Amino acid sequence: MTDAPDGTGAALDERAPTQLYLITPPRIDDLDGFADRLAEALDAGPVACLQIRLKDVDDDTVRRATERLLTVAHAREVPVLMNDRPDLALATGCDGVHVGQEDTPYAEARRLLGGRAMIGVTCKASRHLAMEAAEAGADYVAFGAFFATGTKDATTRAPLEILEWWQDIALTPCVAIGGITPENCGPLVKAGADFLAVVGSVWNHPQGPGAAVRAFEKTLRELMP
Repeated sequence: MTDAPDGTGAALDERAPTQLYLITPPRIDDLDGFADRLAEALDAGPVACLQIRLKDVDDDTVRRATERLLTVAHAREVPVLMNDRPDLALATGCDGVHVGQEDTPYAEARRLLGGRAMIGVTCKASRHLAMEAAEAGADYVAFGAFFATGTKDATTRAPLEILEWWQDIALTPCVAIGGITPENCGPLVKAGADFLAVVGSVWNHPQGPGAAVRAFEKTLRELMP
């Protein structure tokens, strides 16, 4: 993932292009088949990073999946983050971790993974939590959900204004998440999202994940100067 541009209040034509932040589906039944689909997605266009977010499975399942998917992502120079679990990120060789407000605290994740790891923090719709995370040294903050999503039970709906505010006051990159598609992402990009975290709109695309990434790339190319 690239850093946000220096300076505050960056206008659209002054910002680095918004990039995709790809998240796995919560369950993978056919690991080899999914690895092929991941390769298809990553080969279709630029993806800033991959987050492995598997739910309701044991640690061995997460390890097996991570080992397989790391190979695919790293072969394409795409960094991999583990969701929630810095201990598993360390054990599997991930490039970092994404932690929520109910997960391992940022400081503990940083202590465990070290200064070179990429660590992002969920901040929902809270300006206070975002400022705390950035001041502590988080590599990015994540806001959302911006739209209805069937991937995760979203307890908070974030307003577009929080992205505009963040671009005005902060250097730390921000990720927008929650129900994002090629059709609805325009306002998020214009408001200041440095990254778009996407799940269902890629893996459930009727023409496959490669077509979804190409659709996002086309939209982002049209939106960014």
